Amino acid sequence: MTDLWNYVTSNYEQILNLIGQHIYLSVIAVLIATVVGIPLGILISREQRLAKPIIGTTNVIQAIPSLALLGFLIPFIGIGSTPAIIMVVLYSLLPIVKNTYTGLTNIDRDILEAARGIGLTKSQTMRKVQLPLALPMIMAGIRISAVTAVGLMTIAAFVGAGGLGYLVFSGVQSVDNAMILAGAIPACLLALLIDFVVGRLEASLSPTGKQKSAATGKTTKKLIISFAAIILIAAGCITLFSKAKAEDKIVIGSKNYNEQIILGNIVADLIEDKTDLQVERKLNLGGSQVTFSAINKGDIDAYVEYTGTAYVSILNQNTMNNPEKVYDYVSKQFQQKYGIKWLKPLGFNNTYAMAVRQDTAQKYRLATVSDLAKVSDQLILGPTIEFSTRDDGLKGLTKTYQMNFKDVKAVDGGLRYTALDHHKSDVIDAFSTDGLIKAFDLKLLKDDKHFFPPYYAVPIIKEKTLQEHPELKKVLNSLAGKLTEDKMRELNYRVDSLKQSPAKVAKEFLQAEGLID
Repeated sequence: MTDLWNYVTSNYEQILNLIGQHIYLSVIAVLIATVVGIPLGILISREQRLAKPIIGTTNVIQAIPSLALLGFLIPFIGIGSTPAIIMVVLYSLLPIVKNTYTGLTNIDRDILEAARGIGLTKSQTMRKVQLPLALPMIMAGIRISAVTAVGLMTIAAFVGAGGLGYLVFSGVQSVDNAMILAGAIPACLLALLIDFVVGRLEASLSPTGKQKSAATGKTTKKLIISFAAIILIAAGCITLFSKAKAEDKIVIGSKNYNEQIILGNIVADLIEDKTDLQVERKLNLGGSQVTFSAINKGDIDAYVEYTGTAYVSILNQNTMNNPEKVYDYVSKQFQQKYGIKWLKPLGFNNTYAMAVRQDTAQKYRLATVSDLAKVSDQLILGPTIEFSTRDDGLKGLTKTYQMNFKDVKAVDGGLRYTALDHHKSDVIDAFSTDGLIKAFDLKLLKDDKHFFPPYYAVPIIKEKTLQEHPELKKVLNSLAGKLTEDKMRELNYRVDSLKQSPAKVAKEFLQAEGLID
């Protein structure tokens, strides 16, 4: 609890900022789902032939994993708040549509006959009889959707939309329980608050609630004030986070692990200090394909990529070990195909490495990956999900070294280090600059067959952005050769183990190198 308190007191401004983002995203998503879901429920209550296909479709959407749905949306919509809101809206439709339909179709037929008997039209019957009677059921559906939306919106951090999920996923990457709790606890409290407010509103709309409200006149006022407070907070967030895009703004992105977040902050801080440009940071976006898709679509202007990742995973080439040839190829291809410029390398090669505990290395006498291959059938591999699917990862590695692991249990981010430390796995993929290698005292195995290609870190930027702001080339190239593997590993260690913020580590590095004041 002391660690949590220290983290909250040191980062309360960021936490409040993320809470505001989370409220904005959740409220907007629920409002849209309500506006869409209630008319759909009314429609299928009138047109019974449409009920099965529409409810069936919402059921199918509910069954799709949220990350898969986001992955499908990104190529068409890009990153940011839009795909996150659409994802939550789609997931929120089922309870609203189904409850609206159920509430309207289960009204006593005698009541409907009486309404027709006094001359009410279908529209009047719907407005004056059916909707008032079904309203408690409809509100129950909205209540379910609202609470679900708060939890689902934590995934928005994967696509650069912000929210409390940013703290949760950053904490998972760096094995920082205080950071995880700083994101998870406010999300839980926010869900309880929304559940309470909507629940009170639901109760007030029931026949009993209306009688009590009419008798005292207090309940409705309290509900109106509570609901208005949420709307005002959301409106404030809209004002804060939905500013029109400025012409002199550049968006810096990063992948979803600490080294990338540090590098993203280094690039952003340098641009802010050396130019008059407004810099927006969309850090912790996701894996390589998500981040590349973002720059390719123009959702971000620049980020730091690795030569080997671009060569194998994006351009789909077989592995090559010559650093200069890899750089020349990716630089030429990115410029021709995507209009993206590769600048000068930062200086370090963050290649993949196979890592084991010291006791495992001693027991099986492991020094090289070839040594590992000989005993792989006795060991459990716990790689990242991305490594397990890449040609320059597990697929190619098993072919080159003729490996056959006892089991493969993919675990993302810093959790794979925790699993290894707790003997839930025996081998993991690591990056040669990972700070957690030092923190967990792991043994790196030599890639004696030179399978892994070079992964030199290089800032890449849209050519269109460079044409509009040519000064950026000189600014970013001032980073060339400034980061060795030892320096990068130390920066990562400060974040991963010493629990310093990536933004602080980035700024202090730039100051130490004399790049900013």
